[in-house]
Amino acid sequence: MNSVSEAMVREAAERIRPLARRTPVMTSLSVDSRAGSQVFFKCENLQRGGAFKIRGAANLVLSIPKADLPRGVVAFSSGNHAQGTAIAARYAGTAATIVMPEDAPRSKMEATRDRGARIVTYNRFTDDREAIAAAVLSETNGTLVPPFDHPLIIAGQGTTALELMEEIPDLDALVVCVGGGGLISGCATIAKAIKPSLRIFGVEPELANDTWQSFRKGSHVTIPSPDTIADGLRSPSPGKLTFPIIQELVEDIVLVSEDEIRATVRLLLERMKLLVEPSGAVGAAAVLFGKIPQGLRRVGVVISGGNVDLEFLSTC
Repeated sequence: MNSVSEAMVREAAERIRPLARRTPVMTSLSVDSRAGSQVFFKCENLQRGGAFKIRGAANLVLSIPKADLPRGVVAFSSGNHAQGTAIAARYAGTAATIVMPEDAPRSKMEATRDRGARIVTYNRFTDDREAIAAAVLSETNGTLVPPFDHPLIIAGQGTTALELMEEIPDLDALVVCVGGGGLISGCATIAKAIKPSLRIFGVEPELANDTWQSFRKGSHVTIPSPDTIADGLRSPSPGKLTFPIIQELVEDIVLVSEDEIRATVRLLLERMKLLVEPSGAVGAAAVLFGKIPQGLRRVGVVISGGNVDLEFLSTC
């Protein structure tokens, strides 16, 4: 059963208005020619904090009772959710502690620290980030702001699709990247409520295919910590709340290769002047490399983020 409703997404849109930007929708004739469809990019790489994550983080943080704010918030993230939580916490006047992998992109770690958060690092291959966050919470008695598996987080992320469909209402399909599933769950919830006939496709890297496997098996599959360039999509399994929503509302999960992701990052920069991180490019890669069904006339694609190290960019 869906733990998130259309009403919750619309409420989130009002709650986060002071923090989340209404990002532009952009098009490219060059991309359309390659894709064989009209493609509409929802550019969350131009969002505050450089990614859609501010939407969910702000929705949860701005819902915390004022009496609880002095105890602070705790989150775990490879970078984009870290920044979103730090921004929301600063706006709400509370402290943020973020548990981040020690190999997180340097730009994301520095940006999180610059926004006033305290960072606790861990080894993603040997340590349990949730256990570390729980230990911090036991000391502070603060509020956990999880990256995806919470109704308020999912509802906040869904405002991405709400804005897209308000601007481009006659889409035939929506393509969204999948990590833990918060973004696609929220987007699918509101998009299907607005247009039930809309076809929704999730996209994962081939090296981080936990949701692809889970979708086909019909139950949660956990994989070893994925080693993909799409660092924001390295969740080893879909969320307990997000996966049932994906099963109910998403038509299919498709996969893209590391080379396809790199080529898409380069193409979006060269042809559209959009700086997009690998995680943010997987949806576009699926469209450009024929991973979704042919014949779709108008396709919406969420570009989820643009926080990319220049060292990585030079490899593309």
